[in-house]
Amino acid sequence: MRIENQLAPKTHGDFWAALRLPARETNLYELVHHGLSFELLDQLACLVQMSRADLSHAISVSPRALARRAKAGRFSTAESDRLVALIAVFEEALSLFEGDFTATRKWMDSPVRGLGPKKSLDMLGTRVEANALLDLIGRLERGVLV
Repeated sequence: MRIENQLAPKTHGDFWAALRLPARETNLYELVHHGLSFELLDQLACLVQMSRADLSHAISVSPRALARRAKAGRFSTAESDRLVALIAVFEEALSLFEGDFTATRKWMDSPVRGLGPKKSLDMLGTRVEANALLDLIGRLERGVLV
């Protein structure tokens, strides 16, 4: 018997709504530029059932910087951009695994064929890496060999 995350979005596209974020609209761009709320990291950790430490490492925020962001209450523009990239990648991976959070987390935290020895979570430090991940997920969805 599989127990699903009760906070999990029920349909594709609800992922952003579950985090109370606009999906790729002008409002999102303004939020990123201003700096996303630190609280979003905890909401995301709860939603995807991963630790805050793993998620902050994925977006290249050191423990010391994370403590400063917690105190300030928000991320920098660059950190917010990487956090949005993480959300976008996780949403697409979740779609690839047909809403299976367990399979998605495992895929995100394991070396992935097509990325060499890197894990998906290790590919979110730059927009170029995140785009490569999104491209890989798209190829996998279309059945293109990697």
